[in-house]
Amino acid sequence: MEEKRNQSRVTNTTITRNIYDLSNMTDNVYETVAMLSKRANQISIEEKKELHKKIEEFASTIDTMEEIFENREQIEVVRHFEMMPKPTLEATQEYLEGKLWYHNPAKDSLETQKLEAKESELMDEQSKK
Repeated sequence: MEEKRNQSRVTNTTITRNIYDLSNMTDNVYETVAMLSKRANQISIEEKKELHKKIEEFASTIDTMEEIFENREQIEVVRHFEMMPKPTLEATQEYLEGKLWYHNPAKDSLETQKLEAKESELMDEQSKK
């Protein structure tokens, strides 16, 4: 079932934010921007699919000149989607509310390598005794 985003709490205007507050989770501004960018792309793709689905509901099988130039239902659907908050604003709001999950495989593999090196050192020390 499709999860409905709560867009009523997302403002439709750009707000200046403190960059250090935004980078709390990752401790890196660039990683935060990359994470927000990826989430915004996900939201954008979801909205695009939803928009095309709704437009197809009102599509007519018979094309007349009047219907091509003036399909009121499709125009209203498009206007509704244009008024929705932008995906970047939604992603930022989700981040600030703690709804995003962050995972950096490069950092995880580096930490795993460090742990494995420590384990092998301990095993070497134990075998020498």
